[in-house]
Amino acid sequence: MKNLFSWQRLWPHLVAVIGFMILSIAYVSPVLEGKKLSATDEIQAKGAAREVLDYKKASGEWSAWTNSMFGGMPAYLVAADFPTSISTKIGQGVNKLLPAPANYFLIGLVSAYVLFLVLGASGWLAAVGAVAFSFSCFNVINLEAGHISQVLAIMYAPGVLAGVILAFRRDWLAGAALTALFLSLELYANHVQITYYLGIGVVLLVIVESVSLIKKGLASQLVPVLGGLALAAVLAVGTHTTRLWSAYDYTKETIRGKSELTAGTKNGGAKKGDGLDKEYAFTYSYGVGELMTLVIPNAYGGASYGPVSTSSEFYKTLTSRGVDAASAQGFIQQLPLYWGDQPIMGGPNYVGAIVFFLFVLGLFIVKSPLKHWAAGVVVLYVIWALGKSFAGINYLFFDYFPMFNKFRAVTMVISLAQLLMVMVGVMALLAIAQKKITAKELQKPFLISVGITGGLMLIMALMPSLFFSFRGTNDPMIAQQFTQATQNQEFGQQLLNAVIQDRESLMKSDAIRGLIFIALAAAIVWFYAQDKLKSTVFYAVLLALVIFDLFGVDKRYLNNEDFVSAYVAQGVTTPSPADEQILRDTDPDFRVYDLASQGGPFNSAQASYFHKSLGGYHAAKLRRYQELFENQLMGTEKPNIEILNMLNTKYFITPDQQGNKVAQPNPDAYGHAWFVKSFKTVPNADAEMAALRTTKLREEAIIGQQFAPKLEGLKIATDSTARISLISYKPNELIYETNANGEGLAVFSEIYYNVRDEWQVTIDDKPADMLRANYVLRALRVPAGKHTIKFRFEPVSVTTGTKIDLVSSLLLVGLVVGAIVVESRKKKTA
Repeated sequence: MKNLFSWQRLWPHLVAVIGFMILSIAYVSPVLEGKKLSATDEIQAKGAAREVLDYKKASGEWSAWTNSMFGGMPAYLVAADFPTSISTKIGQGVNKLLPAPANYFLIGLVSAYVLFLVLGASGWLAAVGAVAFSFSCFNVINLEAGHISQVLAIMYAPGVLAGVILAFRRDWLAGAALTALFLSLELYANHVQITYYLGIGVVLLVIVESVSLIKKGLASQLVPVLGGLALAAVLAVGTHTTRLWSAYDYTKETIRGKSELTAGTKNGGAKKGDGLDKEYAFTYSYGVGELMTLVIPNAYGGASYGPVSTSSEFYKTLTSRGVDAASAQGFIQQLPLYWGDQPIMGGPNYVGAIVFFLFVLGLFIVKSPLKHWAAGVVVLYVIWALGKSFAGINYLFFDYFPMFNKFRAVTMVISLAQLLMVMVGVMALLAIAQKKITAKELQKPFLISVGITGGLMLIMALMPSLFFSFRGTNDPMIAQQFTQATQNQEFGQQLLNAVIQDRESLMKSDAIRGLIFIALAAAIVWFYAQDKLKSTVFYAVLLALVIFDLFGVDKRYLNNEDFVSAYVAQGVTTPSPADEQILRDTDPDFRVYDLASQGGPFNSAQASYFHKSLGGYHAAKLRRYQELFENQLMGTEKPNIEILNMLNTKYFITPDQQGNKVAQPNPDAYGHAWFVKSFKTVPNADAEMAALRTTKLREEAIIGQQFAPKLEGLKIATDSTARISLISYKPNELIYETNANGEGLAVFSEIYYNVRDEWQVTIDDKPADMLRANYVLRALRVPAGKHTIKFRFEPVSVTTGTKIDLVSSLLLVGLVVGAIVVESRKKKTA
């Protein structure tokens, strides 16, 4: 580990980091002008977090609950701070080293650089591998889409592998410290799905490396190694106890948990049982042929919609039918080029033609258990990414493998497969550089690798139609759209045929491009292996080729045009006239149902930026809330409008004929809370759901059987003078005043959530039992007379988790500092 801990050799690595900074900034140079990346998911996150951030700014307190989305949900899923988590503070600090999104590239570059140094690579070779990993097209496309947490989790993954490998192969204490540091940052990224996939790979790595030590007769070393890694995992997780504990509790109540309905849900989401619905989970799955995009980016057309040139068949067809050149150039900017089966495609999962060649070469020449592990896990990850296209295996994983059914969009696992492909490629170059294979021994595997990779490119450049049709399942609909646009069926079909020809041309062009890069890379590798190139020249040229290869594709999807001025970026949160009208209402707590947002109310957090919305944008909605809408309002012949009234929906936002947003008041909204005249208990969730359609919810409450004991002896007398009103509103604290002649049952238009008694409920400062009514709302048995009722959200996962965060953080710092001190003493002794 002298490359990491020898201070006299630190400067080359500092130079590398500075180079990484320059490269990261160069790719997203508009940030130097103060411009920002306009990313859809980041805009959605801003809307989701608005109420919590405003409350923090006004009060200095972080609220653990927000009412801005889905009627109400835990706020730590959208915005929170963890003041006693050292890894959170480190992660926040690292994010500020460069302006976004350059900072994310820098994190990936440094993380991968450390991994390749641990593998024994020189600084130059480590830099080549770091660039190949960080700028893989999948990462760039996710940044363009605003999937920040996913990208962060991917970028920290190499560091986690570096720590584990270091622990087994060189120094268990240094490896444990490195693992703890990077794993804690991996968890800070807050993308459980990527961390889960990475964790499976790490477990397999530990098994492979343990077996390797045993075979070498070094079984005694397993005790400190495994003990150190276990400690690292405990401390890394411990620094995120608050967030992970809170997320664990919340998950059980979401669409990823178990539904109590016999029929489950209708439109995806939860199923009857534990986990997501299978069809919903595998909506995004790669087709088998789509794996070709790993090496030929336009094999499946690239993104869902993209441009073609004036030499395209589509342009020629338009102009040949009398369309003027200016109009034709407008049409060719957004053509339906992607022809795979996924609903939306942001771009290909291109790993790079050069990486592909080096990966194949590594499979032949690298002699290490690490290679076998990496190759095997690549196969596993690719199978998972195929999803329903490889249903025979993936459905078994979904049904029986722990936690696998909690996640959707399995395609994202391909990013980790790409990391391991780069790793094998680096190991191949390392074997050549360290003369572990002679030039003569290299000849045969080298020629086979060139033949496989170059031959594939050549075949796809010459005759791709032998293997691919370039026709998608949506093509009939596309032909219909062309027909409607041209008012000519024959012309519409002709345009579709032109698109199909352009798809084939795009693949041919990229195959030729890949062939050129493979030929160039193979040539310099061969000359280097023959000692005809100096290592400095070799790595410099190889690095340049990798940059040209990846940047050339990356810039198709994330380029300078994706950046806007800070003023324009702020414009996405400018209120419409409808928003302004609603904002003039001084009532502190009511809901808005936005039916005019793009994508629908449950795929947009735009309304959440200004209002307390019934909709929102989040991957994990409360299960009962989603079931309520699916069974009472969505996809039903007669929507139950009383559901909207009980949710205190005071305004609807609808589009007018010109598409402008219009605010429509709802005078029938029930208000903040109300006393019911009666209640009825029902035996199960199915009965609750059914009763919602036949009950006057303003007058009668529906109570599940499990809450019936808390209502024993309650006799509600008619009292027309009974009043209940909200007198104080905070996101995490609601205070009501009541006045009634007799004991009653109050229903509150607030979402019920009480996994571990998170809501502390008091009547006149004395604890009271919160009930669930009408499937999703809170209810309370209220004594006669005047009373003050308080709901305060205080999750034990936060109050206790914060303390565990602190203890774990101190121990983590101690582990890292201890490893550095021990390593320094070793060098002094030497």
